[in-house]
Amino acid sequence: MTKHVAEIVTFKLADGIKTENFVALMQKTEAFVRAQDGFLHRQLSQGEDGSWTDYVIWKDLATAQKVAQAFMQQDFTPDVMAAIAPETANMRHEEVQWSMAS
Repeated sequence: MTKHVAEIVTFKLADGIKTENFVALMQKTEAFVRAQDGFLHRQLSQGEDGSWTDYVIWKDLATAQKVAQAFMQQDFTPDVMAAIAPETANMRHEEVQWSMAS
């Protein structure tokens, strides 16, 4: 059985980008992400130190990688990338070993 994959992107915002503006920008990606076959869950969080985490669960690694490439071709992508401090961005994929929900 193939295990689900977590795509975890951590970053800080570029100078001058306000939290509410960034959240609104990320909400513009929702329709694209929801439309992807294999999308299971997504959440965006911000730490007290200003670091952000975009956490997406996909059905498998192949799906996560395919969507990551397609994401870079979308109309909203230049705005998203401009809002992130490039030297702080880190993306990784991890195999989900266990999960729990309410």
